[in-house]
Amino acid sequence: MKLIKSILTKNPCYTAGRKITVKGLMLHSVGCPQPKASVFINSWNKESYDNACVHGFIDGNDGTVYQTLPWNHRGWHCGSGKKGSGNNTHIGIEMCEPSCIRYTGGSSFTCSNVAAAKATAKRTYEAAVELFAMLCKEYDLNPLADGVIISHREGHARGIASNHGDPEHLWNGLGMGYTMNGFRKAVKAAMEEGEKNESGIQATSLKDMKESDVIAKIGALFTADQKNSGILASVSMAQFILESGYGKSELAQNANNCFGMKCNLSGNTWSGSEWDGESKYTKKTQEWDGQKYVTITADFRKYPNIEKSIADHSAYLLNAMNGSKKRYEGLKGCTDYKKAVQIIKDGGYATSPTYVENICNIISKWNLVKYDVAEDKKEEAASGVMYRVQAGAYSVKANADKQLAKLKAAGFDTYMVKAGGMYKIQVGAYSKKANAEAMVKKVKAAGFDAFITTQKGEAVATAETKKTVQEIAKEVIAGKWGNGEDRKKRLTAAGYNYDAVQAKVNAMLK
Repeated sequence: MKLIKSILTKNPCYTAGRKITVKGLMLHSVGCPQPKASVFINSWNKESYDNACVHGFIDGNDGTVYQTLPWNHRGWHCGSGKKGSGNNTHIGIEMCEPSCIRYTGGSSFTCSNVAAAKATAKRTYEAAVELFAMLCKEYDLNPLADGVIISHREGHARGIASNHGDPEHLWNGLGMGYTMNGFRKAVKAAMEEGEKNESGIQATSLKDMKESDVIAKIGALFTADQKNSGILASVSMAQFILESGYGKSELAQNANNCFGMKCNLSGNTWSGSEWDGESKYTKKTQEWDGQKYVTITADFRKYPNIEKSIADHSAYLLNAMNGSKKRYEGLKGCTDYKKAVQIIKDGGYATSPTYVENICNIISKWNLVKYDVAEDKKEEAASGVMYRVQAGAYSVKANADKQLAKLKAAGFDTYMVKAGGMYKIQVGAYSKKANAEAMVKKVKAAGFDAFITTQKGEAVATAETKKTVQEIAKEVIAGKWGNGEDRKKRLTAAGYNYDAVQAKVNAMLK
C-alpha cells in the first residue's frame, strides 16, 4: 500500500479541529465517474468547501491512498440518521470510481468498458482492505465485530448515516461479487498475515515511552548489529535517535524506517539489503540544497520491524559504492566514534552542515559507547582467543532467522553472524572456556543443540560437545545435518572432518 499524506488544511472541517474516539471505519465510493483522487483533493481543499470532508481517498488509477484528515479528526463523510451520526465515531474513506461509467439516476449506471471498470474496482477494493487492516491494528479494532467496519449503505440502515447505497451499488452493478461481509473477512485475513510478517520490535511500541526507556529497549539491537556489521553501536544508535526522534517520527511509526532510508538513494545499489524492494511510504521531507532547506516529496522504504531497518541501514553503509570505491571506506571496524561519524558525513550520507556535531553530542549525552562491543575485543586481545557458543549454522538466512527467534523467545541474548557463506547463531562469547561450557549446558537444557567455536569459526572440542564420527554419521543418516554442500559446511563449521563422516555414512549404508 502506498500511503501519501495530503491533509485538507484549508477545509473548514479540518480547521474546526474536532476530535473523535475512533470506534469504527466506514467505506464509501465517490458516486461519480472520477478515478483521480487529486481531483477531489484539489476541489475540497478550500475554505469555501464546507459541505464534506473525509479522512482519505483511494485513487482508482493506481490504488494510492491519500490521507486527507488526521485519523482522529471528526470528518464530514456520512451525514446523519435517526440515531445520530457516524461522523462522531467512524473514520470515512472514499474509493474513487471508474471513468467509463455514467449514472442514469440514483445508484444506477451504465458502463462502456466493463473490463476496465472492474480493474479499477478491484484496485480500490484491495487497497481499502490493506488500509482498513492498518487502521484496525492502530486503533485496536476487531474488523468482524458488529458495527466496526460498515459501508455508507449499512450506516444508513443503522440510523447513523444519510440515505446512500455505496459502495455496494458499484460492486453489484459491475458484477464484482464483493460484499461487506467478504470485505470484513478480507481485512481480518490481512491483519493476521501482517502479524505473521511483523515479528520483531515495532516502532509503534516506542510511541509513548520515555527517551531513556527507548534507549534501554533498543540498545541490544544495535550491539547485536555491531557484532554482525562491525559498525559501532553507539554511532548507529545516535543516528537512530537523531533521524527518527527516538523511533517516534512519522516515518518510523508508519514504516519502521528509522534512518530516513529512501527507496532510491542517489542511484546507489548495494548488496545485503533487507528491504523487500516494494514496500514504501511517501511523505514530504526537508533537505539541504547547499544553501537552504527545501521541501520535497519522496518515497521511503517500509520495513516489517525495526531490526530490518537497522540491518538495511548497516548494509548500505558497508556496501554503497562511489564509483569503484566504497562510499564509506574505513567505517567497518572503526573503534573511534568521532572518526566513524566523520567517515559517514564525508561519504555524503547527510546534507546538514552540523551532522557530525549533532551525532557526537547524542553519543555523549546518553553515554552510548556503553553499547559498543568493546570488552570482548579487549579480552580477546589479551587471551588470543574467544570461546563463542554457537547454536546453529544455516545456508538459508530464513532458517537462521527462525532459530534466532526461538532462542530469543527462550530468554537467550542471541545474535547472528555471517561467515564462510553460513548464517551462524551465537549465544555469547567468553574469554574463559569454562564459562562457554556453562552456557552450552544452559542452551542444551532449554532444548537446543549448541557447541563452542573460536572467533575464526573453528570448533572447540569438549567432553560434552564432541561426538564420535559414528555418532555424527548416524545423525547425518537421520537427516539432522542437511544434504550436499549445506551438510559439508555445517559439519566443517561444527569442527568435524566431513570426509571422515561421509565415509562412515557410506559404509553404514552398504
